[in-house]
Amino acid sequence: MTESETDTEAESERTGTFLVTAADEESAVLTDVHSGQVHALSSNPGVSEDEAVRGTVAPDPPMNVSWQLVEVESRWPVSVERSTESPTTNSRDIAADNPDGELVREERAGTGEIHVLSVPDDMTEQAVDDILDDREGLLSRAARLDVNRVEIRSQPGVVAVRYMP
Repeated sequence: MTESETDTEAESERTGTFLVTAADEESAVLTDVHSGQVHALSSNPGVSEDEAVRGTVAPDPPMNVSWQLVEVESRWPVSVERSTESPTTNSRDIAADNPDGELVREERAGTGEIHVLSVPDDMTEQAVDDILDDREGLLSRAARLDVNRVEIRSQPGVVAVRYMP
């Protein structure tokens, strides 16, 4: 291998945080949670769907159409849960101070974020369902924030999406 081939190969590696969006015994699909780029792996190195992986992928030679997970720095499961608990007092206060349709992002004490959405009372359940329909988006954001749990709390007029360790 020449030096230029080595340079090209090294340049095509991608290091980042990935969400495992599909996995079976033979292969897996990783999506970069920052760029959205999809990497179809030619084999499954033991990852599972709904798992976040911080590591490096490299293309399979010679055609570079599939990828391999060549290094794993860390990995963790990520889940989405619809809670029966009401939003916290802080979330309710945030929603009360904002017009319907307004989304406010707040850092959590510690790690993570809370997203508070003000909605018309009669649209709360629909808003929660719409948020849950974007499962991959929720999981990707959780992976970007280095957390492993997404919890959705609601009461009429307020939806709180909590990204937590």
